[in-house]
Amino acid sequence: MGTDIYGYIEARHPRADEDWYDGDVWAVSMPLYPLYDGRDYESFGCLFGVRNRLGWTPVAAGRGLPVDASESVRTDYEDCVRIDAAIHSCAWVSWAELRDLDMTVRPAARGVLDVHSGPGSSISRYRVDDQWPENVVEEYGIPPLGASPVEAPKGSWEVSGATLEYGPVTRLDALGPGTGWEHVFGVMQALALRFGPGGVRLVVWFD
Repeated sequence: MGTDIYGYIEARHPRADEDWYDGDVWAVSMPLYPLYDGRDYESFGCLFGVRNRLGWTPVAAGRGLPVDASESVRTDYEDCVRIDAAIHSCAWVSWAELRDLDMTVRPAARGVLDVHSGPGSSISRYRVDDQWPENVVEEYGIPPLGASPVEAPKGSWEVSGATLEYGPVTRLDALGPGTGWEHVFGVMQALALRFGPGGVRLVVWFD
């Protein structure tokens, strides 16, 4: 079964630390959907350690629900947990953390190999370490990039109607333009102009 992500962007009231303030400290600004409606495991692993098949050092894994989560977020999360036993990996990350990410960071994997077997077919992605994936070699032969991926350059080629592409992956590939996360980050960045970088966060969970 696939893994889906759910969550909300929250903002912290700029006067929450003042003695007279008695309102909610955090409030929902926007749900994650429809800003992000994908199921990209590279980003899930990169940010939260979920489906981390490439061996990222996650940005914000296993943090749980914030103790000061807004009432609406807490209620939705607890309802989801009560209804669906598969809910897992609740976490949160601030805009200050996302803003300062080094987007050149790479996972433990040497690279990824994408196989597009033909028109209308989905792309199969393989983790590549020090050897080419055995089943890919069996079906398509040794890549023209070399017998070993250790010294292999980035490249693409075609075999028997299939297109294969190999290359390293960085955080920019997982989270940058075209991934859908740029919309989430854009909203968080705009909210930070009002609430500050540490006053905007994303709270998520998975099933």
